[in-house]
Amino acid sequence: MDIFPEATNAEETLDPPDWADVGELSHRILDDAIAYLEDVRNRPVWCEMPAEVRAFFGAPLPRSPAPAADVYDDVARNVMPYPMGNIHPRFWSWYMGSSNFTGALGDFLAAIQGSNLGGGNHAAALMDSQVVNWMKEMVGFPVSASGTLVSGGSMANIIGLTVARNVKAGVDVRERGVGAMPKPLRYYASDQVHSCHRKAVEALGLGNQALRRIQTDAGLRIDIAALKAAIAEDREAGFRPACVIGTAGTVNAGAVDDLRALASVAAEEDLWFHVDGCIGALIAIAPKNRSLVAGIEQADSIALDPHKWLHAPFEAGCALVRDASQHRNTFAVTPEYLESTPRGLASGEWLHDYGLQTSRGFRALKIWMALKEHGVEKFGRLIDQNIAQARHLTRLIEAEPALELMAPTTINIVSFRHRLDGASEKKLKAFNTEIMLRLQEEGIAALSDTTVQGRHCLRVAIANHRTRRDDLDLLVAEMLRLGREIAATATLM
Repeated sequence: MDIFPEATNAEETLDPPDWADVGELSHRILDDAIAYLEDVRNRPVWCEMPAEVRAFFGAPLPRSPAPAADVYDDVARNVMPYPMGNIHPRFWSWYMGSSNFTGALGDFLAAIQGSNLGGGNHAAALMDSQVVNWMKEMVGFPVSASGTLVSGGSMANIIGLTVARNVKAGVDVRERGVGAMPKPLRYYASDQVHSCHRKAVEALGLGNQALRRIQTDAGLRIDIAALKAAIAEDREAGFRPACVIGTAGTVNAGAVDDLRALASVAAEEDLWFHVDGCIGALIAIAPKNRSLVAGIEQADSIALDPHKWLHAPFEAGCALVRDASQHRNTFAVTPEYLESTPRGLASGEWLHDYGLQTSRGFRALKIWMALKEHGVEKFGRLIDQNIAQARHLTRLIEAEPALELMAPTTINIVSFRHRLDGASEKKLKAFNTEIMLRLQEEGIAALSDTTVQGRHCLRVAIANHRTRRDDLDLLVAEMLRLGREIAATATLM
């Protein structure tokens, strides 16, 4: 009896039956994409989806095939007109880059080539390492340092903080776990630190209490004297101070900690010095403002985001570690099915030894192509341009009695609000939130809001290569108009 009978059904593939039809559709998609970006300024920043579009996303699992052209029509009709909006020149919410066309082409080509960047002997792996080397050069790290491309800043910070934990644990924490540590570790950051650091210390098994938030000064930078006092207090209480996190650009107001001072504290106290540079590390390439992040080159590890000020399409983060052996020793595992060979495909470096993912996308190509096209100096000038635009907006706010600056403008983030005579903090929050929502709903601009030193405010983060100063002039004019309209209705009083 033949236990492997001949197959009776025709073998299938996902390749199209007619490549000419695919070529025609691809040209149409590319033309539409070019028009989409070319016209972006003339569209609303954001708009609410109609009910029928929302209903489209409740359709059941497709069981049978549909023509690729029809599939694209669904995307063109239901997805492309309703973006988050971050490629628009008047999108300033949270903190996001605005992508670039060449990077999008790089993403497409990376998907076509289909390489897995877990490592190996192939061109994509070499390009990945090359882009990491370029990132090291941008922030002043030595050639001997290591790094890895990751999904974004949250993962890049986890990489750095994991290496810090393992180096400072006092035991082989990979083998024995955090329960075997002789003393609980303590990490230190300003009270303006990004929330991803809480997630990191929790994921590392240290717990939220392991992250001490240190008070900030008038410029919202970590208070160095308070930091030293906290370190001494923790040592006295039986904890092990392990890591200080400097922030190069806080998410609330763009404050930049004194990185040189933090490097000195870390050296004196035998702490790992990690810099969360996801917002501002790349100011290091900006000719007019690079001094703002002086000292970043002294860090033991840095997290940064090419999908912010290098405007790579999402996702693209990067973690850098000064000591490559400490980095690799934190993550490397060599199972029998991933052993290296002297020649062939498995003779290259295993890039997964520097992070958590075994399978990794080819993120490097979109970064590489845009850097090759424009050169790093242009990206530095664009950073200076955004910072200058933030200062322009700050001057407009300071000159307008109806508006109030809520925090110093250090880099490209402006925290402010519309005044309302005689209003309580609660009413001010409702008033400014309504202005923010109407700006979004009318498609004028996308702002976000936050709380700085206990007071609610609106927030403009200008990390967009398409933004112009007249966009900021328009923002102020429209805020004043909406403020008058909302105040006149007295619905929030």
